[in-house]
Amino acid sequence: MPYYLTPERFEELKSELNNLKTVRRIEVADRLKRAKELGDLSENAEYTEAREEQTAIETRIVELEEMVKNASVIQGGVGKDKVRIGSTVEVEKNKQPAKYKIVGPEEANPASGLISNESPLGKSFLDKKVGDTVKVKTPSGEVAYKILNIE
Repeated sequence: MPYYLTPERFEELKSELNNLKTVRRIEVADRLKRAKELGDLSENAEYTEAREEQTAIETRIVELEEMVKNASVIQGGVGKDKVRIGSTVEVEKNKQPAKYKIVGPEEANPASGLISNESPLGKSFLDKKVGDTVKVKTPSGEVAYKILNIE
């Protein structure tokens, strides 16, 4: 399964992965070494905390490696003929303008105008053209969005 990421988010994930592998792993290994030197591990809270942190870091490294390996970096300006992942869509909803960028689920932040291609709204915009009206079912009823522009 591809992970749709903007170039910026892709670089952020690579940077986080590098930091976890080169800095955080070493820090936790040092904490574990110091904790072991304190003696009895069964009653050693420092050792237990360091092991839990090590587990969390290793889990995150596996997640990030998977995302980076399977990343599909989306490019802006992917075409203005129809909405695609990476498109910025200007719409009108209830005579109010709104702007959304279609991104992968890992980057979705609706409050910032970043909507997932897998969300009901994102799915409904995909492959539509300027002038199309999209109807989306919401908890408060059906809402119509008219596509004004695609960037």
